[in-house]
Parts: sequence; structure tokens; C-alpha cells
Amino acid sequence: MLTIRWGALAAATTVSLLTLTGCDENFGPPGPSRTETRSVDLDNSELVRAELKMGAGELHVRGGSPQLMDAEFTFNRPMMRPSIHYDASGFRGHLLVEEPSNVHHVNSNYRWDLRFNDDKPLDLIVNFGAGEGRLDVGELRLRSLEIHMGVGELRVDLRGRPRNDYDVSIHGGVGEATIYLPEGVGIVAEAHGGIGGINARGLEKRDDRYVNEAYGHSKTTVRLEVHGGIGAINLVGS
Repeated sequence: MLTIRWGALAAATTVSLLTLTGCDENFGPPGPSRTETRSVDLDNSELVRAELKMGAGELHVRGGSPQLMDAEFTFNRPMMRPSIHYDASGFRGHLLVEEPSNVHHVNSNYRWDLRFNDDKPLDLIVNFGAGEGRLDVGELRLRSLEIHMGVGELRVDLRGRPRNDYDVSIHGGVGEATIYLPEGVGIVAEAHGGIGGINARGLEKRDDRYVNEAYGHSKTTVRLEVHGGIGAINLVGS
């Protein structure tokens, strides 16, 4: 019993000394980058609400997973390891991928590569503070896509063959947002930008909206609402 108590005291003292001297791997200089892979099994839920909460770094999202989600995380501090929570009740699943709170990002290498299942109906919500976001989600079975981004560059690729109508809402702060639009489906977009302006290639402006030739004639429609702060909004149609 005395040995156990001494061991605990020694360990606590060691941790305290490491922290005070700046050698603890959580608070000292960043260590070498490490990569972890994790996955969430595909279940029988009829639809899934997936929320991604990332403070700063590189975020890449795409399809092609045989599971509900396959993830690869790269980081150089153990305390930056993201958490994954999945809960399914009834016919609806809820997935949360979240960066730990109060994480120090100076000189940190932080990247998420996430692949989702192409066939599972998905409401995707992305909260991204700063950095670079690449969302190649045109092949996913989206029901809705909602993005909130603070500072950085955002590219959203919706090109694919959507099997149903869906809504896209993008709110950006400082930086450039480029949205690639699918071909052969109706597109109607409301875009409001601050400094930087709006570029809508392949679309025509009708009143306060941008539409393509297929709008009102195709079986499926993608509806977009884009709000930018400082930076350009680029809508790229076919």
C-alpha cells in the first residue's frame, strides 16, 4: 500500500515538473505528427445528422466509405485528438466529430480526412473556425448541407448526380468561397457578399437570385443560400 501511494505521488510530481518546465507533450513544443484512423459502422438508421466541429486546420470531406464514416486524423499534440460520438435512436442517427475545446494551435499540424457513405441520407453540418476546407460531397446522398466558416479558404464541390432535392447554406467570414455546381439539375442560388463581390459563372441573375437553364425543368433542384463577409464568392456552373 505504501509503495502504491509513493508511486502515485512520484508520478504526480513528475507530471508537475514536466508541466512547469514545459516538457509535457500536451503543452510543450509540438511533437512529430501522428495519424490515427477511426471508423463508424453503417447501421439501419434511415437518415443521419452529421456534425463536424473543427477550430482550425485542414478539413477534407468526401464520399466513398463502405462504413457510415471512415476518418483519418493527423495531429502533433495528444490533446488535439478529436472525439467521435454516434447515437442512433429510432430511425435517425446522430454523429458528432469534435475537436477538443481550448486547444492551443500554435505551430500545430492538424488535418481531418473524412469519408462518408454515398448511400446513407445525410444532413451535414460543418462548423469550421479557420484554415482550409475542401468538401467534395457531390456523390453523397445529401438532404441538406450547412457550413459556418470563420477565416480561410473554402471549396465545396457539389458536382455529381443528386438523387433528390437538397438545400445548401453557407455562411463565411473572411476569405474566399468557391462552390462547384452539378450539371443537369436545377440550380437556384441567393448569394450575398460583403467586400469581394460575387462571381456566378454559368448562371444568370433573375431579380435577387442566380439560376441555370435547367431550373424549373429538371426533376431535381439544388437550392443555395450563400453569405460572405470579406472575400469573393464564386459560383461555378456548367
